[in-house]
Amino acid sequence: MAEESDSGQEKTEDPTEKRLKESRDEGQVARSKELDTLAVVMCAAVGLFTFGPTMFGLLVDLMTYNFSFERADIYATDSMGIHLIESVNIGLKVLAPLFFVLFVASIVGPIMLGGWLFSSKSLMPKASRMNPLSGLKRMFSLKALVELLKALAKFLVVLTMALMVLAFFENQLLELDSEPLPDAIGHSMWILAMALLFLACSLILIAAVDVPFQVWDNKQKMKMTKQEVRDEFKDSEGKPEVKGRIRQLQREMAERRMMGEVPQADVVITNPTHFAVALKYDPLNAGAPVLVAKGADFVAQRIREVATEHNVIVLESPPLARAVFYSTELDQQIPAGLYLAVAQVLAYVFQLRQYRAGQGKRPGPMPTPDIPEDLRKDD
Repeated sequence: MAEESDSGQEKTEDPTEKRLKESRDEGQVARSKELDTLAVVMCAAVGLFTFGPTMFGLLVDLMTYNFSFERADIYATDSMGIHLIESVNIGLKVLAPLFFVLFVASIVGPIMLGGWLFSSKSLMPKASRMNPLSGLKRMFSLKALVELLKALAKFLVVLTMALMVLAFFENQLLELDSEPLPDAIGHSMWILAMALLFLACSLILIAAVDVPFQVWDNKQKMKMTKQEVRDEFKDSEGKPEVKGRIRQLQREMAERRMMGEVPQADVVITNPTHFAVALKYDPLNAGAPVLVAKGADFVAQRIREVATEHNVIVLESPPLARAVFYSTELDQQIPAGLYLAVAQVLAYVFQLRQYRAGQGKRPGPMPTPDIPEDLRKDD
């Protein structure tokens, strides 16, 4: 059954990447206390088996040192202090390897589920945690019931295993008092390691149930309502009206830049009313003509007006205007298939310029450019 948010809407949608990242930053990830406990107990058992012989030898030395006194030590005023310091030193040597293993286990255990995470936000006080009503709601929630059942199940499993271990080692535990002290210490350490190993095995069953539940529970908490998904999309992508305004401003800026290039063009070719393209040719670069401006309808009219204001030659050639408009992007050279057609137009433009400068005859009608079939665009 889907959970409900504070607004009453069901949380039916999978969490977005943004939601997952924010939750992780706040320290909300799947964690299993049972997995942490299992890691510590299992490592303690392995540590006892690994470091047991060394620890056994040091414990024997500690017992021997503290229960064997020279006559002179009895009357020395500082002997007890020296014995205390040396006992602490030996005790640290006994426990240091095991404590180190447990320290590593206490760090690795939580990392196994949810990964490494340190969040300062999770340490900050929250008013909702101090609200008595919220506390009562959590106490009588479904999760609290599950935690109670899980704790009872854990208690029963561990109790059952502990009773089985005691029953299994009953005779050996009763025989410890009849063994020499060094043997009794080693034997009791072995029994403790075996008991921890059996308890760890029982915790495996609990962790095997708890880990999937914690993953599922965290996933349920992360789920979002449809309204939350829509609101997040608006926040991340921007509101439609704002995005529309931004696109409009970008178009206006691009259009102003484009209109600034029209006075530098050699010719503007029109449809005559629907399309207009402005071409510029630089013979020094030995490249093809470049499209510096193009537009349709109102933009085409504006290109013609700017060209007329700056004495740029405007020619009508609908097939060529459509071909250049659809095949060439701004600031790009025209395709090779239009070289001949544009060259014919530019040659006519240069003749027209010479005539206007009084250096040549009036050119005849502009030749009809030859447009390849694959570049033709009909209205």
